[in-house]
Amino acid sequence: MTEQWHEPRARFGFAEVTGPSMVPTLVHGDQLLVDYRATFRTGDVAVLRHSLQQDLLIVKRLAERRGEGWWVLGDNPGADGDSRVFGVVPPELLLGRVRSRFRPLGEDQRSVLGVVSWLASAVRPVLADRSVSRRLRAR
Repeated sequence: MTEQWHEPRARFGFAEVTGPSMVPTLVHGDQLLVDYRATFRTGDVAVLRHSLQQDLLIVKRLAERRGEGWWVLGDNPGADGDSRVFGVVPPELLLGRVRSRFRPLGEDQRSVLGVVSWLASAVRPVLADRSVSRRLRAR
């Protein structure tokens, strides 16, 4: 996810997902509702600044607290670009918690059945995954 970051004036804002790192939870093109005043807990999906390239915004799951920061992981274990590459993320780089996602209608969903299927799943809350910390320790 790339975009220019400006301090939010409102509590909520929108962001767009680019890339495969959060599949299956989020896919390329998903629109996210981001809460910029939320508190963070293990398992939450967050928008944050990349540790090594702070003009780049990314979306990752907060796997666990480590010392003074967060260990963040993508939900797609085959994709890179998370704490396995850049280490612990300081809390000041966390910008907001993802509350829900909107998945735009795809080109292959133009039939009546496709539109009905899309309507059933287009808007979903993005929930914390409480098992992420246990999975991390099991690796």
